Amino acid sequence: MRAEWAERLLREAGRQAALDAAPDVGEVLEWLGRRTGAEVALVGPGGGVEVATGGFPARLPKALGPVLGRLSGGEMAAAATEVDGVRVRCEALGPGRQRRVLVVAGAATRSGDAAWLATRAGGLIALLCRLADTEAAARAYHAKAGQVRLAVFMALMAGDPTLARRLTTGAVPPVLNAGPLRVLLLRCPPADREPLARRYQDAAGFHGRGLLVRCPVYEEHLICLVPEGDELADRLHALVAERPGYALGVSAPRPARATAEAYDQARHALAMARNTPERVAGYRGQGPLERLLPQPAARAWARAFLRPLGTVPEQTVHVTRLALSFPRAGVARLLGIGRNTVTARLGEVERALGLDLRDVGARASLALALAVAASPAGDARGSPAPTLDELLRTPAATAWATALLAPLRRPEHRELFATLRAWIDENADARRAAHRLGISRNTVRARLRVAERLLGRDLLSTGAGIHDLVHALRSTGAT
Repeated sequence: MRAEWAERLLREAGRQAALDAAPDVGEVLEWLGRRTGAEVALVGPGGGVEVATGGFPARLPKALGPVLGRLSGGEMAAAATEVDGVRVRCEALGPGRQRRVLVVAGAATRSGDAAWLATRAGGLIALLCRLADTEAAARAYHAKAGQVRLAVFMALMAGDPTLARRLTTGAVPPVLNAGPLRVLLLRCPPADREPLARRYQDAAGFHGRGLLVRCPVYEEHLICLVPEGDELADRLHALVAERPGYALGVSAPRPARATAEAYDQARHALAMARNTPERVAGYRGQGPLERLLPQPAARAWARAFLRPLGTVPEQTVHVTRLALSFPRAGVARLLGIGRNTVTARLGEVERALGLDLRDVGARASLALALAVAASPAGDARGSPAPTLDELLRTPAATAWATALLAPLRRPEHRELFATLRAWIDENADARRAAHRLGISRNTVRARLRVAERLLGRDLLSTGAGIHDLVHALRSTGAT
């Protein structure tokens, strides 16, 4: 009998080792209960029942408190006692202090065979618990490593590589010493992001010379920061070729301090990739408009435009800056605040500036003013403040706008251009644009996807591409 039981325990150990799931201690407890005719529980170091068979007396752990404490603390290995007429056998599992205790309650505990089986089953339970604890520790490690990677990426997004290095507490990842970087934005099923990050993760919690970060805003995006020529980029390209549901947007190489610019480029490139058969696209576009505007005139305009925000908390401005490019729900997830809080912060900015941020033109103007104010150009004090229209009609701005819209000016895209103008005129509302043009809403959205590919701008999921389109139409007088 004992040999049969031992073989059964070995088979159970092998079965659970082969499972792609957490160890099932409850299965072993149920088996032990059936074989001994007793009720069985696994009691944690704090005295609470972790797992138990259905009929285990709930009062027992409290009644056994002193005994369980000595067993868990390493003073005893096993104990037998009686509580309210119920025979109880307890065995400490594993080494050291803070041990779990196997409690077997019932008349069968008097049997030598039952005691032998409880001891052998306890050994398997201790092994499974240790495996579960190891897996929990690994999950905690991966979670913390992911948080550190995200913190490093966010510091780079803020243009502060020095802060990114400090966040690694001396264990500086190679990506921070790698020179120019590209952002590769991989679109994939949300469930695939963590396995992919784990696949390429090294012992330090990074990814060789690269960095993979689960996007905190878009659940289907994996952000990949890689140096020029790194093999991780080749692997991601291969993944897209193998998996039809994937797409990849690739930025131009940029210094680490310009990670935010590279990320914006990757977002626009991903919009193109989604609408091409290859599902991979590199960024092809000009530099940001704010860099092409004449300085210090642009800074004088931005300074005047934003002056009323001097009474608004800095955190409110930060929330607004994010909300101009990301959905409000995504901003809430990114900052760990409620969506209503995001809306309230935007309301403060609207009241201060006298703007309606539901209007796409107002959002575009504010986004440009914030971008100009954040640029490293010289001081604008003393310079006359032009109007935005005057800035957008300067030669550099009109050249930028003309180049952006050039693909839509071809004769074969006349309807597409008219659709884009109507869409912007109707505040980026596809339903209203469809009504105005006498076509279906689906037709409008289909044309917008074609426009994303031609313009190299994301129009349907972020604000940045729409802002560029608003400024380009305004600059060329096409609105």
